Amino acid sequence: MRRWMMLALGTAAQTVACTFLYGLPYTSETLRRDYGLTLGQVGLLIACPTVGLVLTLVAWGALADRFGERGVITSGLAMTTVLLSLGVAVHGLVPLGVLLALAGAASASVSAASGRLVIGWFSARERGLAMGIRQTSTPLGMGVAALIVPTLAARSGVKGTVLFCAALCGVVAVLVGSLASDPPRRARSAAQEPAVNPYRDSSLWRIHASSALLCVPQFAANAFAMVFLIDVRGWSAVHAGQLLVVSQVLGAVSRVVAGRWSDRVGSRVRPMRQLSVCIAVVMGATALGALWPSPVTDLAMIVACGITASTNGLAFTATAELAGRSWSGRAMGVQNTGQNLAASLTPPLLGGLIGSAGYAWGFALAGVLAGAACFMIPTLGSRALSDSRQEVAIGPGGLVRAAGRKGKGEPSGADPVRGGRRGPDDEEEPGPRLAAGAGDGSRSRAAGPEPKDT
Repeated sequence: MRRWMMLALGTAAQTVACTFLYGLPYTSETLRRDYGLTLGQVGLLIACPTVGLVLTLVAWGALADRFGERGVITSGLAMTTVLLSLGVAVHGLVPLGVLLALAGAASASVSAASGRLVIGWFSARERGLAMGIRQTSTPLGMGVAALIVPTLAARSGVKGTVLFCAALCGVVAVLVGSLASDPPRRARSAAQEPAVNPYRDSSLWRIHASSALLCVPQFAANAFAMVFLIDVRGWSAVHAGQLLVVSQVLGAVSRVVAGRWSDRVGSRVRPMRQLSVCIAVVMGATALGALWPSPVTDLAMIVACGITASTNGLAFTATAELAGRSWSGRAMGVQNTGQNLAASLTPPLLGGLIGSAGYAWGFALAGVLAGAACFMIPTLGSRALSDSRQEVAIGPGGLVRAAGRKGKGEPSGADPVRGGRRGPDDEEEPGPRLAAGAGDGSRSRAAGPEPKDT
């Protein structure tokens, strides 16, 4: 049960961080009314936390690799709490923007380390499901923000909203600090060399690139769904908003289902590749619906909003498994950075295309990019993955022994994230597993064959 507690804490931490990041846009009207800001100034203020987050993701990931997840998440959320609390006392656009940017930078600790915490506690057999559940924190955070922030901002102003976010971060910081534990890890000998840089191989870069491409249809659908339903289908804003709540639920469910699917087939990239094709088809159908509007157009848009979110957890899990234990924090920081950049650039660039050429061309381009992502996703053999990251688990000396066993036809793979060691709360897994007490990461001779992809 302990690993499920770690999953709950990691998901809660990411949820409160998302509530802060995505809650600010709901204060736009209050900012204009109470502070006399222009729409451009409001947009600049709202963008400050995201800028701080993007600039510090990799640095927080490196800290998680070096010092562990619990300390990084706790300190980051504590800093976010303090900075948001200070934001209540400042006056002026510039000081408030600086504090929001710093708070966003502090909250990046959660994005960089909470996924690493979850992945480290779960075996490969359950890791996809666990990360799928953790990825539901984004729609959960957005849902909390949508339900609470508008009313709170109307009654208590921006300061009340900022204090609410600070309180959420503070409570979860205390929970993580007191209840969370870093995943079991193998101690590295001082004589051992550092783990090999996973970026020497192209596979990790291709995961990052394909994931960034898949962010385009995701944010094309979610950013423009409301105005599309109003402009093209004649929905009212209230009814369109209610319909889009369904899409957020579908998005959360799709993440969990995709993660479980990847566990069942023993692969992250295979479902990711197949889903990218589905996303391309759905975006193409949405583009056709923009040209010939009908009730089917509404269905296509809702399905698009849901299915385009399905690959997020798969990409993060594949990133951690490819990078290995010693590099997973930094690699997930890079992954997060690429996704945030793609998410930030998609609405303005695609909005310009839609404004000049229409919704059909914008959605069609998003579908083409999803199709391109299918070819960008690497084809990975689980044996190659395990062997290429063995140094994370067993060090250079063990690599020599593993190579010898491999030459004799014996499997030499080990879980690249867990470091070849089963945690105290792990369940016994059927099929291939490490031999009990195999300190050098070797597998039992009775282990069965490994699946092709990972």
